[in-house]
Parts: sequence; C-alpha cells; structure tokens
Amino acid sequence: MNTVIAFIFMFGLLVFIHEFGHMIFAKRAGMLVREFAIGFGPKIFSYRKNETLYTVRLLPIGGYVRVAGEDPEIIELKPGQHIGLEFNQIGKVNKIIVNNKSKHPNARVIEVERVDLDHELMITGYDVDSEERLTFDVDPKAFFIMDENETQIAPYNRQFASKSVPKKAMQIFAGPMMNFILAIVVFIILGFAQGVPVEEAQLGEISENYPADESGLQQGDRILQVDNTSIDTWVDFVMEIQAHPNEEVELTVDRNGEIMNLSVTPRAIEGQQGEEIGQIGVRQAFDESPGEIVKYGFTETYELSTLILTSVGQLVTGQLSIDNLAGPVGIYDVTDQAVQTGFYTFLTWMAMLSVNLGIINLLPLPALDGGRLLFVGYEAVRGKPIDPQKEGIVHFLGFALLMLLMIVVTWNDIQRLFTP
Repeated sequence: MNTVIAFIFMFGLLVFIHEFGHMIFAKRAGMLVREFAIGFGPKIFSYRKNETLYTVRLLPIGGYVRVAGEDPEIIELKPGQHIGLEFNQIGKVNKIIVNNKSKHPNARVIEVERVDLDHELMITGYDVDSEERLTFDVDPKAFFIMDENETQIAPYNRQFASKSVPKKAMQIFAGPMMNFILAIVVFIILGFAQGVPVEEAQLGEISENYPADESGLQQGDRILQVDNTSIDTWVDFVMEIQAHPNEEVELTVDRNGEIMNLSVTPRAIEGQQGEEIGQIGVRQAFDESPGEIVKYGFTETYELSTLILTSVGQLVTGQLSIDNLAGPVGIYDVTDQAVQTGFYTFLTWMAMLSVNLGIINLLPLPALDGGRLLFVGYEAVRGKPIDPQKEGIVHFLGFALLMLLMIVVTWNDIQRLFTP
C-alpha cells in the first residue's frame, strides 16, 4: 500500500508540475485554457474554476493542457441553423443555445445568416417570430450551450495561433522547464536533509565492528592512496576497496593535515552481479553549507541530464535496445524498491524521473513538446505558421506511434516481472 500511495503521489506531482508550467504560461500569454488534465481516457473527477476544467482521467500515462486554437473547436455555427441567444445586462450575447432550445424559454431564437466569433464577435440572423434581420454583439466570454454542457467561445486573441513566436515557444517549453525546476528543488531539499556528498574521498560515518573501525580510521579522514594507487574522488576509493575482498591494503590518510599509513582488510560481500567485492564499513562525508547545497541542486540536475541524453543517443545509435526502456509497470517496480530503501532514496528517484520527463518531452518528435517547438521554430524562419490541419495530422501520427511504443515497453516490463 505504501508503494501504491508513493507511486500515485509521484506520478501526480510530476504530471501536475509539467502541465502547470504549460497552463500558467498560457494564461500569462492571454490564451484560453480549456482543460487541465492528469491522465488520459474517461474522466473520473472534474472541477471547473473560472475558464478552466480540471480533470483526473483513468489512464495514468501522462496529462495535457488543452489551449483554445491548438485543436479544432467542436462547435461550428452554419447559415440556416436555428439557435437560441441569451443576453447579459449590457445587451451582449452571453449564451448561444445550439440545441434543446425548449429548455431555455427566455432565449431569443434566430436563423443564422452570418457568424464571426473570432474577430468581429457578432451574429447576424433573422428572428424566427418577426423575421426581422438583426445583428447581435457577442461577449468575448460567451458560452456555447450544447446538450446542456457549456463551452466558452475563443476569440482569435485568446487562441494559441494569435500569439507571438516567443510566447508560443515559452508556453511549450514551460512544461519541461518545470520538471527541471522540480528536480533542482528536490535535490536542494535532500541536501538540507542529509548534506551534499563530498566529491573527494573523505570519510563520513564509520560503522562499528567493520574493518574501517578496527583499523583505526576516523570520520573526516581523507584518503590519498590505496596501496600505490592515487585517489582523487570517492568513486576511485570505492572501486579500489571493492577490488580487494579479503586482501590487506595500505591506506595513505590525511587526518587534519597529518599524513599517516593504516592497513585494512576489506570484508568480502556479494555484489549486484553475484561477484565477490570488498567492503570496509564507511560512508561518504557530507557538506552541509547552504551554498554547496544550493549548488548541488543545479549540478546534480545537470549531471543527470547529461547522463540521460547520453542514453538517448545510445538508443538512437543502437547501443541500447528498446528492452532497456521502462514504462509505467517498470517505473512502479523501481518505485517499490526505492520506497523499501527509504524516503531519501524515493525522493532521489522522483527527481531522476522528473529530469527524464523533461528531457524526453524536449526530443524533436511529433506529439512531444520538442516536436511542437520544431513547428514554432519553422514558423519563426518561414514567417508564418504551417497549416494547422497538417500539423495536427503529424502530431496525431506521432501520438499513435508513442502509444504503440508504450504498449511494447509495458509488455516488456510485465515479462521482466514474471521472468526469474
């Protein structure tokens, strides 16, 4: 149950923060945000506030922000169509009744002649009772009423297409950007909670009754050499110790400026691959200065980004196969392991996933933020946007391929769970 709660919390937070970035910059640019959704498929929860419908959907495989103009509007009024009109206090149309007009006895029914809800915000038509030709001004925040469901109209200045290239690009980039910011914040929180790992081979906590304790090593000692091998980083030190199970090694140690030699025999334990490795029972030293902790948030996020980009490159060149990818099932399995290890490990795993989500979304593939940024870049060079229908087809095909990839990856995840 702890893993289920942790997974739901982690997934919800990662998707929420990503889509929140899209939404907040869309609103700042004056775009109409129709829906803020976590998940895909049927709605299991919905809540409307101001202009936006907030939903939680059944399939936990992502989320989206639906901005007016990014997809075709569902409702289109045509000449000859009968509609009902309701008005606000200043006489402008604030409700356009598309069907079920009998449920709105106060609505004025007209036969549509001409409609412009993008620029002029007007409806011209004939009153069905008097046959008088009339023109009505439409409130920019008027609603269509179809099947008793409200959909706010979207004048052109509230649509994605009406905005400048920088505003479009920022609205798209904001999602991945928020994932990077979340990772930075999580690493900073971890830094304040447990300190920042020191890069050099400096000893932190010494475990009792382990070889390090028995040899006289102390917290704060800095390892300079293992036998005749110079040690520059903590990783160098760990690798040397692991390479000498049950073999005595001589350590050259700097203890508060005093250089001394100590002997230690690493205890043999079983490694991850079943091999025998050495262990002496020490932990890495941590720096607790605020400046280093804040720096750690940025450097750790940068290093993770570099590592993930390298892996993506290896996947493209064939050095890594699709079997190395993990979907929701695989992520849940690793989340379970992280939860069992401890809260700090879980936070680290969440930060890693946040960076991964940010980078994957920036890949120049259709349906991803990176693919949409390519179209915005093309618009900047060309001077005008590509046909929205053509762009929509490209993104639809890209989304279909991504869903197919998700199915394949999920199947691989399930097979791994049941393969000894």
